[in-house]
Amino acid sequence: MNQNKPGAILCPSCRRLVAIDESRCPHCGIWKPSGFFRNNPLTRVLEQPRTLIRSVIVLNVAMFALSLLFGPGAFRLSLNPLTLFSPDNDILLLLGATGTIPIDRFHRWWTLLSANYLHGGILHIFFNMAAFSQLAPFMIREYGPYRTLIVYTIGGVAGFAISYWAGVRFTIGASAAVCALIGAALYYGKSRGGSYGQAVYRQVGGWALSLFVFGLIVPGINNWGHGGGMAAGALLGFLLSYQERRRENSFHVMLGLSAVLITVLVLAWAVATGVYYRFS
Repeated sequence: MNQNKPGAILCPSCRRLVAIDESRCPHCGIWKPSGFFRNNPLTRVLEQPRTLIRSVIVLNVAMFALSLLFGPGAFRLSLNPLTLFSPDNDILLLLGATGTIPIDRFHRWWTLLSANYLHGGILHIFFNMAAFSQLAPFMIREYGPYRTLIVYTIGGVAGFAISYWAGVRFTIGASAAVCALIGAALYYGKSRGGSYGQAVYRQVGGWALSLFVFGLIVPGINNWGHGGGMAAGALLGFLLSYQERRRENSFHVMLGLSAVLITVLVLAWAVATGVYYRFS
């Protein structure tokens, strides 16, 4: 065996074999495909679709479980499935619920992100995570994992920012972020066109219409957050583009990793301050 022959790796962007000493992938053109920035334990996790989807769901479930276990009497048992295992609003406020009350009274702007990982009941988190698990594989396939994370994170923040400006007093849930994925999928279907694009647009458009009708019928739904998240997702889909037009590049990787880091830091801060105020 020739010891001087360089090895090969899978390009983290296009998943094709590249010599380990290549400064640029000859297939998709990304810089330093073998560098630590592109090949490390975190990026290897994020670039596995099932692991990425599972990680987001586990993080949501962990925050929900924490909101239930935050102390005696912190949640309600009810025969009503809509309020079954429902954390108290005081607990949700401590852990990062958003709206005009947390932001205007307590200046907790970071809750625009943390609220995306809190839920008000077992059905609330179930339906949000079910919708996410259906949309995420499509998004990862057509946009790539990092752009999916960008849309999910920034779209969720934007949806809650719009609901704050609209005067929503107290709100939580992953639905703004999920709606951002819907908005990006709608943009993809409309932009791509053809039979496949039209099919995507019709199917996702049906989900969007159902969500709109559901929000009009059921009280307490943050329609501003849903609509804001959807609009932000469509705009992000346009700005970031999708795989058929432009492969994920180092900028997308950097922005996606930043979204992960900021999310972890914000949730850690939410838990730490929540524990402090709850038990001090």
